[in-house]
Amino acid sequence: MDAYGELESMLLEIVEDKLGKIGIAVIIDSTDTIVVNNDSDYPLMSMFKLHEALAVCDKLDADSVGLDAMMTVNQENLNPDTWSPMFKKHSAEDSFSISVGRLIEYILVDSDNNASNLLFEKVVSVMETDSIMRSFVSDGNFALKYKESEMQADHGLAYENRSSPLAYSVLVNKLFTDSIVSPEKQNYIKNAMEKCDTGMKRLAGPLVDKNGVRFAHRTGSGYVNSRGQIVAVNDGGYVILPSGKEYAITVLVKDYAGTQEEAESVISEISETVYEFINEQ
Repeated sequence: MDAYGELESMLLEIVEDKLGKIGIAVIIDSTDTIVVNNDSDYPLMSMFKLHEALAVCDKLDADSVGLDAMMTVNQENLNPDTWSPMFKKHSAEDSFSISVGRLIEYILVDSDNNASNLLFEKVVSVMETDSIMRSFVSDGNFALKYKESEMQADHGLAYENRSSPLAYSVLVNKLFTDSIVSPEKQNYIKNAMEKCDTGMKRLAGPLVDKNGVRFAHRTGSGYVNSRGQIVAVNDGGYVILPSGKEYAITVLVKDYAGTQEEAESVISEISETVYEFINEQ
């Protein structure tokens, strides 16, 4: 068994007999790939906001428009009953102006649902985003069909925005190692992912206290389905070690029958196992 075959065995042992389906994909130095349960039926939830940010930037590039482009937002077009730090900040205003760059920051750092809906409605549709992403990455094992407002109205639609763990890791790896959109916009997205502070007990858990480790990510969390299972507890990101080793890592948890905290603990254990193994190579 080669070195990374041993890591795969360790990861298989972690996910065995857990209370949900757990998929893992790790791409090390753009060369070695490890996958566990790499099916394409994992609901993305807010992880699709990375696809959205890239599609928005691609559309801006095509139109020769910068991140400082402004749009006017009317309060009546925002949903007060969804996760939205942007709404809370501007709740006293009938309307306000905001840059596209700030909206991208809201979706990547804060996972803001109103900001996501606005970008899909005003800049690039979900269908266009799916098409643009397929032109960026060779692994097409994903589907983007619905925006946040549609999934909030019908929670079952969350299963239609889906991906394999590897398709997500391929996208993250390309973001950090290749050219997708203009350099200014791509760096803006990467920096926003480094500032993301949602789900910090997941992949970030064992990494935050490691000296010299850089980490960027995007999380997704699901509704509770009719069977009492959490539809999704997800995290996907990029890790740069002081040694120079780098890896993309995605962990997707589907239909988890325990608590979110328990699912996050499993993701953290996976992250720690991968970090410790790669760091020792």
